Amino acid sequence: MSDMIDTTAEAHESSAMPCARVAHTAPDAPVTAELEPLPEGVAAQPYAEKSPAQWAYERLILYIQNFEKQLDAQQEVAMGFTGGDAGVLRIEGIGYFDPDIVTFYGRDEENARTQLIQHVSQLSVMLRAMPMPSEVEEPRRIGFRLAADLDGEAPATKAKRASAGKDKPAGS
Repeated sequence: MSDMIDTTAEAHESSAMPCARVAHTAPDAPVTAELEPLPEGVAAQPYAEKSPAQWAYERLILYIQNFEKQLDAQQEVAMGFTGGDAGVLRIEGIGYFDPDIVTFYGRDEENARTQLIQHVSQLSVMLRAMPMPSEVEEPRRIGFRLAADLDGEAPATKAKRASAGKDKPAGS
């Protein structure tokens, strides 16, 4: 039993700060998402108050942004499907639908529009560095756009849905 007593503020702060850890074999391994501070927009709401879909969506964005920091100018992030032979999706967008669905939007190797709809309990994502398409002049860094949305620096789709009256649960 511990004699430590937390103040209300300390208890609230610890509920908003999830535990994250990483270990690497290489001492010069790049800094990973687990070691980065949470953006203000993510940390503002305690994770215990987030749906599994929202919390997965926010952390996926942080992983994608961190992965993109390590790419060269000729590469873009893509997602390899795990557990199957479905190929690769070049990530162009990510969304979530409360309480438990995460969606990835993009294009496959033949440039066909692709969408993966995933339940958070089945979430398994492999990020891959893919050569940039020849018709693209600069790499598209989706992780940085998505992270700007988390911090409120980009127009949020949720705000657009709410203003259109579409942010109400089904059946209400």
